[in-house]
Amino acid sequence: MINNMTSIIRSTQGGCWGSDRLRLRLYGSVFDLAVMPLIDRVESLQGVIRKVKRIEAMGQTGRSNYVDVTKFPKAGTSKLSTDEMPELGVISNDNVFEDQPKMEKQLKELRAAGVDGVMVDVWWGIVESKGPKQYDWSAYRSLFALVQECGLKLQAIMSFHRCGGNVGDEVTIPLPQWVLDIGETDPDIFYTNRKGNRNKEYLTIGVDNQPLFHGRTAVQLYSDNMKSFRQHMSDFIEAGLIIDIEVGLGPAGELRYPSYTGTQGWVFPGIGEFQCYDKYLEAEFKEAATGAGHPEWGLPDNAGEYNDTPGSTEFFGLNGTYMTEKGKFFLTWYSNKLLNHGDEILDEANRAFLGCKLKLAAKVAGIHWWYKSPSHAAELTSGYYNLKDRDGYRPIARMLSRHYAIFNFTCLEMRDSEQRADAKCGPQELVQQVLSGGWREEVEVAGENALSRYDSNGYNQMLLNARPNGISREGLPKQIMYGVTYLRLSDELLKDKNFKIFKTFVKKMHTDQDYCADLGMYNHQIGPLERSKPKLVMEDLLEATKPMEPFPWGEETDMKVDDFDGVLANLIRKLFSLFK
Repeated sequence: MINNMTSIIRSTQGGCWGSDRLRLRLYGSVFDLAVMPLIDRVESLQGVIRKVKRIEAMGQTGRSNYVDVTKFPKAGTSKLSTDEMPELGVISNDNVFEDQPKMEKQLKELRAAGVDGVMVDVWWGIVESKGPKQYDWSAYRSLFALVQECGLKLQAIMSFHRCGGNVGDEVTIPLPQWVLDIGETDPDIFYTNRKGNRNKEYLTIGVDNQPLFHGRTAVQLYSDNMKSFRQHMSDFIEAGLIIDIEVGLGPAGELRYPSYTGTQGWVFPGIGEFQCYDKYLEAEFKEAATGAGHPEWGLPDNAGEYNDTPGSTEFFGLNGTYMTEKGKFFLTWYSNKLLNHGDEILDEANRAFLGCKLKLAAKVAGIHWWYKSPSHAAELTSGYYNLKDRDGYRPIARMLSRHYAIFNFTCLEMRDSEQRADAKCGPQELVQQVLSGGWREEVEVAGENALSRYDSNGYNQMLLNARPNGISREGLPKQIMYGVTYLRLSDELLKDKNFKIFKTFVKKMHTDQDYCADLGMYNHQIGPLERSKPKLVMEDLLEATKPMEPFPWGEETDMKVDDFDGVLANLIRKLFSLFK
């Protein structure tokens, strides 16, 4: 299997001006193309024009390993995670840590470059594959021990979703077979579209509290897994090796519905489909509609198919159903179900890791296509009820704040000018909205790029989003990301030319300051995890839907990475734009 390695560069502030840490996190994962949009693009990479399949989607990304540049003192910088994908076979489907010598060599090389830690996807389908509660953490313990030996920190990703299974994937890690067996007799445990097609990437949230899994509910499955992880990794946690737990909350580990699925024929920039037609969610909607005095209302039957455009459907078109009382009721219910799902599982994660010196995190997808259309169709089908007059992301940030969790977002490297005009993409505006909402809710905001980039344009956009208003020599900037993830660790990144510019990127994340190993010099000190705050009533969450103007963003970063290829790539893009 691919255990993708991601370098995460984090920068924090506080303490001496100018020191910061780069943290590489090994993040065992693979791009799950079923949940990632593929875009044909012409790009210049190392001076060569080639057609590539670009992953424009959000952080889906079954990611991989990250380099995390963490901790930045008095200059305004942010944590930057580098998501890097290592070779195949780090942890195999047979639960074996393969090719340890090569991994050791890569980790040491990254550590020598100033990286702090690695991120690792810990796959449910591997560790509990033998049967209910039959956990085997041995391969991951071997990997974690190597990370520790190499002097790196680690972020563990509780990956409760399937990896692979789509065109372009080199590995498949399904859900545990005993779970799939239950699905053979009750296929409604999986997300379902209007045509009845099942998606086996992740269990539907309709079974969150249904005791269908040998007497356990889906939430209990996730909770028991995390409790076992803590028990068997307690020595690594107590030693300060594991500093973050990112909790998988949906397909690709993201808090969303699997609305854009390559295995079911979706291609960019299709609007996707609602995924709530399993019998459990249908029953819940029927109960909710009846309680609201509308027993005649059913789930949408006019929202189109995966590859439709908004205007071709009654639901998302001009004066569409989404604007009616019935449409608003459905969209509120659909998005609230997602909020409740994330809230409940994060509460279990908080209980599992209570008192541990680490942070929790959750990931939200950056669905930037159709962002500039009135209905925001692709976001709505994914569960993000986001419109011009309604903020779909700030309620998520408010929910995360109760668990002291980091809000992890994506598509940080993307610029509007690089996207297809007909898809009405708005990655820059989307990032600004989401990050601003997170800051207003006083949660720590992290992020990542969606596509591996080795040119200055991609790096500079990430640097801009990490510090939208640049460096402050007066202290911590008011708007600064907690961390940024860079995709991804690979042989391509480690080539001399690419690695050289990557190290420049890291240096710029550190505001041209030297590496500082003393964590006490930074504002990223991690204390024992506190118990989650009292549960928020839905009215409190919905109050956060009130739209607010995003914070101001600079035109460009004040810590630019310059390289010949980046200049050439920009020139080529401008030339191609003349023929659009």
